Amino acid sequence: MTELLFPGLQVIERGWLSANLVLAHGAQSAAIDTGYVSHEAQTVALVQAAFGAGGPQWLLNTHLHSDHCGGNAALQQQFAGMRTLIPPGQAEHVAAWDTQALSYQSNGQDCPRFGHDGLLRPGETIVLGDRRWQIHAAAGHDPHSVVLFEPLSRTLVSADALWENGFGAIFPELDGLQAFDEVGQTLDLIELLEPLTVVPGHGAVFAYRPEVMARARARLASFVQDPRRHAKHGAKVLLKFKLLEVQQQPLSDYIAWACDTPQLQTVHRSWFSQCSMEQWLASVLAELQQAGVAVLREGLILDH
Repeated sequence: MTELLFPGLQVIERGWLSANLVLAHGAQSAAIDTGYVSHEAQTVALVQAAFGAGGPQWLLNTHLHSDHCGGNAALQQQFAGMRTLIPPGQAEHVAAWDTQALSYQSNGQDCPRFGHDGLLRPGETIVLGDRRWQIHAAAGHDPHSVVLFEPLSRTLVSADALWENGFGAIFPELDGLQAFDEVGQTLDLIELLEPLTVVPGHGAVFAYRPEVMARARARLASFVQDPRRHAKHGAKVLLKFKLLEVQQQPLSDYIAWACDTPQLQTVHRSWFSQCSMEQWLASVLAELQQAGVAVLREGLILDH
């Protein structure tokens, strides 16, 4: 689904495997976030349809999770004149292409190697299309994430810092790093910005309302009260992401992948080691089936 928020700003809502694609048209054209590698051909086609054979002048990533930058390499190959800007926190890992530090290896996900030409520095501004956008640090879901805010229209590109019904899993917490407070600080920032319209990393564009923030804060409070609940939620996110990628797979292969995925090993070891890895995975998959987001049929695990 495509939505035009104001002249020059286009949002293409995508499935949950790929982040939404935000396109700024005007004096300084830009594409923001590029989805997962499985959708790279679609991403190139969408960007080419929007900007023509030359592509946009800029490619921006709000953060470097694989569902937000998996199309970077394909776009860089297609549009040689395009420059890529990323948040500063992981620039050295991109330059060295350290897939462990960038989380792709630990999460059992793919992301083709890409380069960058500059940084999205919090506290600075950038012209996208014909308007000047503020760059703000938005740690929590990812310690290096940024959000973008256009003050005239009060439009916020929130990435995974705020969705209409919450926010993205808090990945540092899965590694034992305290990040709940950082999520709270990012929510404080968004409240201070007072956006009218929010472009989330996933899901439909929505009008900002007090109840949106109330839901996000209630969700955060529930995780603070019960970190084990958040750990299981994070595991479900990774398991569901893989199902979205493969669509269907022999259950034995899927379990083997999960058992070999370092992030899932860490969650099991830290929070659920009272049972075996296989037993724990079976219980989590049963909950996904009960929720109607996975189906087990004739030895296959299927996305639903």
